Amino acid sequence: MPTILKTVGLLVLSNLFMTYAWYGHLKDKSKPLYLAILLSWGVAFFEYCLQVPANRIGHGVLTAPQLKTLQEVITFAVFALFSYFYLHEKPTMYDHLSFGLIVLAVGISLFQPGRGVNL
Repeated sequence: MPTILKTVGLLVLSNLFMTYAWYGHLKDKSKPLYLAILLSWGVAFFEYCLQVPANRIGHGVLTAPQLKTLQEVITFAVFALFSYFYLHEKPTMYDHLSFGLIVLAVGISLFQPGRGVNL
């Protein structure tokens, strides 16, 4: 499996954990805040168990700025789906526009002359 696909796969899985850790508690605010913090911290551990290997595997094929830019678009995509399906919040036209600009930024970063990714 190509390095870039391993990296993207790990980043997607990592972001699933991260998004739930950061925003999952918003669906049920009846639990005490300290419990939400502890649960989020525990879930975030698994995010790091995937994020760190993703960056180690991807670095070399991608630069650190390219890894970060790629991670941001994955974060936004995962969050958009999470927000829609889990929190039942419909994105606005402005949310879609901002996502498009983030995707454009990733394209500029990943496919730059001389340092671009060969898929």
